[in-house]
Amino acid sequence: MNWLLEFVAVLLLVTLVLGLIRIWRGPTVADRMLAAQLFGTTGVGLLLVLAELQRMPALRDVALVLALLAVMAVLAFVARVWRQDPNNNHEGPS
Repeated sequence: MNWLLEFVAVLLLVTLVLGLIRIWRGPTVADRMLAAQLFGTTGVGLLLVLAELQRMPALRDVALVLALLAVMAVLAFVARVWRQDPNNNHEGPS
């Protein structure tokens, strides 16, 4: 069972590296923000896997805090972009 969790941890690390590349090379700000969201979500998954592997329940608490921070970051980004785009084609507050 440990080998499976270790394999999942390695796959999550590869996903983190790919997300970091997308953040660095992203053509638009929205692409970068989605990659940052992927970075946060994958980080939560990696922390949960490591919590199980190392038998450290405190890592679950850290994962929960990271998940909440990722949601707040996305909300802040959406609120900022929504206000900045004067020619938006969607309905919503401006």
